[in-house]
Amino acid sequence: MQANAINAAYLAAAALFILGLRGLASPRTAVRGNLLGALGMFVAVLATLADSRILSYELIAWGVALGSLIGAVWAVRVQMTAMPQLVAAFNGFGGGASALVAASAVLTADAVSDVPAVQLHISSALSVLIGAATLTGSLVAWAKLQGVMYWQPRGGFFRLLSSGSAVAAVVLGGLFAADPERMPFFWGATVAALVYGFLFAVAVGGADMPVVIALLNSCSGLAAAATGFVFGNNVLIIAGSLVGASGLILTRIMCKAMNRSLWDVLSGDLAEAAAGAACADDIYAGRVKSTSPEEAALLFDTARVATIVPGYGMAVAQAQHTVRDFANLLESRGVEVRYAIHPVAGRMPGHMNVLLAEADVPYDRLYDIDEMNPAFGETDVAVVIGANDVVNPAARDDKSSPIYGMPILEVDKARTVIVIKRSLSPGFAGIPNRLFANDNSLMLFGDGKQAVRELTAAIKEL
Repeated sequence: MQANAINAAYLAAAALFILGLRGLASPRTAVRGNLLGALGMFVAVLATLADSRILSYELIAWGVALGSLIGAVWAVRVQMTAMPQLVAAFNGFGGGASALVAASAVLTADAVSDVPAVQLHISSALSVLIGAATLTGSLVAWAKLQGVMYWQPRGGFFRLLSSGSAVAAVVLGGLFAADPERMPFFWGATVAALVYGFLFAVAVGGADMPVVIALLNSCSGLAAAATGFVFGNNVLIIAGSLVGASGLILTRIMCKAMNRSLWDVLSGDLAEAAAGAACADDIYAGRVKSTSPEEAALLFDTARVATIVPGYGMAVAQAQHTVRDFANLLESRGVEVRYAIHPVAGRMPGHMNVLLAEADVPYDRLYDIDEMNPAFGETDVAVVIGANDVVNPAARDDKSSPIYGMPILEVDKARTVIVIKRSLSPGFAGIPNRLFANDNSLMLFGDGKQAVRELTAAIKEL
């Protein structure tokens, strides 16, 4: 009877997870979807605590208290600009937790005696392989996003080492599953997976981090699903499968948005191509025109349509609220304002959407790349705030460019483009931006927040 009640609760939790994911598909229902997902997790935790196989509620209580404390501190202290790093860290912790749980099951096989031995050992090997690689890969992603690691090794030897560690992990995991008594195979597979996670993530450049975050999110879900098979836990299997599938779908969307295959992303080929790209002097020499807030403000005196293109520079400057105030001022003067959002702008999927939502920007003002590109021709002034590679015309026009073929926001088709940026430094792709040297482009150099604030003040004085 108890087992049936627990499974019924797990089924209810799974239904809530599915409804929550459905709600997250739209910003209008995202809050409700998030609450439904949280409720589903709450139900799943209560059902698990009712299991008669729980050995120590005191230890669980200490774990809950410690985890809650860490989570509360992070929720309060982490800035919105650091959200990509936080997501990467959470992916790693999820994968590491799955690997630890699977390892504990292998060491105390009597605790899961109701699970067939073949299922236990195969799923344990899978959980450790995926979870360990997710842990180290996510830590590297965190370090790169945080700016404490810049190393991106390339070359045949490195790729051989990376591929070798992956093959070693799979082979040793298979040998353990075939002969569970030989624990050195298990620990060897774990170490090889940890090494591979590090090597595969360190080869990826900053421009591809949105794809890596989505992939690691999927891997953390797959590791959880494998751990569900270790214990025969239905809700872990369902929840992990949902996270794994949604992460893979998002990874595919991100790759499509960059017009690159997942293999290209993981092999770090963009850095190699960027090394042979045209230098900045060839693109910018004598062609870049700078402007001042007062001069730029004059462009909005007769403008009818303005488009704001946010990028990572807006996130770094924490300028989303200032940008909202700027847009409100333009609208009060009869200017139609639109926001053009590129799917890989920033450092994680949906980064710009999250920042603008925090600033209470109406979602119906946000346009994706397919909606916005045909409308740039009717835009009087496009304001680019910290975006770089996602507005580079070389992706459309220069077949020798390493980002050629990547869908971009075609801001260069606007009548006038104002680019707010600290300098002419390249984006994550490491190549100069031809937009900066266009005849219709003006550079407003400075911090994103301060530049927008000064531009707003200048418009008020017109």
